[in-house]
Amino acid sequence: MSLQDWLNNGWLTKHTTSPREIANLLGVADRDLHDCRARGLSSDWRLNIAYNAVLQAATAALASCGYRATRASHHYRVIQSLAHTIDAETNVVIKLDHFRKKRNIGGYEQAGVISQQEAEEMIELADELRGRIRQWIGNNHPELLREE
Repeated sequence: MSLQDWLNNGWLTKHTTSPREIANLLGVADRDLHDCRARGLSSDWRLNIAYNAVLQAATAALASCGYRATRASHHYRVIQSLAHTIDAETNVVIKLDHFRKKRNIGGYEQAGVISQQEAEEMIELADELRGRIRQWIGNNHPELLREE
């Protein structure tokens, strides 16, 4: 299935982005990557912040391709779109989806369900993907990085 198929299914809408929007999204990702390393935060919150960094960077990749995820299953679609935008490996997308589900439990249902190790894994993955997405945008849509 392609992003065009997703558009046809109503999972995405067409979107015209700008260098400013991409810079803002990557800037939020950078801020979150910094903040998730702050001392004294719970593992739940550290994972949540790192997850948001990935979500914003992945949104930048999707916007670079001319799309935006619709509200229904927004986070799920943005994460899954990484397979189509930056050619993220299946195991990376599966891991991110696992963290998405854990984040929902830790953020809305039950405190203390995320281990320190899971938080560290999410931070490491977020850091790697932010760099990978930035490089991908630079290689495929360099005109969108001029304000970064």
